[in-house]
Amino acid sequence: MTKKMKKVRILICVGFVLLALSGYSQASYAFKVLANKGANEYKSGDTWQPIKTGLSLGVGDEVKVSENAYLGLVSATGKPMELKQAKNYKVADLLSQVGSGTSVMSKYTDFILSSNSAEAKKNRLSATGAVHRGEPTSLSVYLPSAQNSFVYNNYMFVIWEAPKSGGPYVVTLLDFYDEEIAKFDTPETSLKIDLNDPRLAKKPHFLVQVSSKADAKTRSDGIAVKRLDAAEREKINKAYAEISGDVKEETPIAKYMLAGFYEQHGLLIDALSSYEEAVKMAPDVESFTEARNEFLYRNKLATQKQ
Repeated sequence: MTKKMKKVRILICVGFVLLALSGYSQASYAFKVLANKGANEYKSGDTWQPIKTGLSLGVGDEVKVSENAYLGLVSATGKPMELKQAKNYKVADLLSQVGSGTSVMSKYTDFILSSNSAEAKKNRLSATGAVHRGEPTSLSVYLPSAQNSFVYNNYMFVIWEAPKSGGPYVVTLLDFYDEEIAKFDTPETSLKIDLNDPRLAKKPHFLVQVSSKADAKTRSDGIAVKRLDAAEREKINKAYAEISGDVKEETPIAKYMLAGFYEQHGLLIDALSSYEEAVKMAPDVESFTEARNEFLYRNKLATQKQ
């Protein structure tokens, strides 16, 4: 490679970095921390400090990821990034990797952070209390009431609280005349349902009921699930198209961000499914489990125990 070519290549690289940085000129931060596991630290100036969820990182900052740790970031323009390798990272270098451009995704991640903040949790507990009660034979399924029972995706997770009788469990899908459509056995307290299953594909709505095999009296009520109509689906399709490029990768941080998108559009079943996928992908990252639980509490799908 000639000296001239090397010089051109260097100028191109520098130009790309400057272009990426210019996208953050109007933002007060470069990245925000969405999820954190381990003794990770950041340096702003000369001092290293512990990283906490919700932290804003500046362009001039540096990040230190510890062994067996995880860091889930989102850029000011809504681009997700995961850091798993134990090493030091300069924030400016990370910015050059996500590239320039803008995204509406940032408004959904801001919603996630504000909804899961310590202040939001404090306000929720003050407003609703945190006492858990239920009938001895009831089985609590984390699905919303009728007005929020719509589903957008071609799959959904059904999740429930383990009753005193324990499992295994039977998940039964019924039509609105209480005729059985499908039945599934599972030892777990969650089940992923394929809505393209031939038994379900043409059903615009159905009921979900969960029961314990250990005690036939321990069961849930039938809870309605309804598919979006064509007009509403088209609205969500358009909104999703604006953020699809940012969350196309099958990563826990992308699923986490998608949960915020679905929740803001009132699609609680899809939001919970995305949270559950993030938790299953990274079960050792407490940030995802805690965020899923906060989602359940603030939407009154579950009541926090004391």
